[in-house]
Amino acid sequence: MNESVLNMMDKIPEGYSEGIYCGTKYGITKTFFNKGKSLKIFGKALGGSDFVSFNYYFIKNEGLLKPCEMPESKVIDFLQKLMLTPDKEQ
Repeated sequence: MNESVLNMMDKIPEGYSEGIYCGTKYGITKTFFNKGKSLKIFGKALGGSDFVSFNYYFIKNEGLLKPCEMPESKVIDFLQKLMLTPDKEQ
């Protein structure tokens, strides 16, 4: 893995966004908890049943990635291949 998990997560804005993963559009929500000491990212295929869900805990000088009911490899693949779509001006 060339890029750290933290750097990949930083590319996803807080709140709701959309992106393309493996040719499928996903709705993605990034939420911080515990006064910024942890975060949750949940991505759901729009019009499908696939999802990616994980928590990340900021622990001193390191972090802890905790996937939710899926292998860590799926989370890493999602973060590496996700292409965020630009916001549409209203």
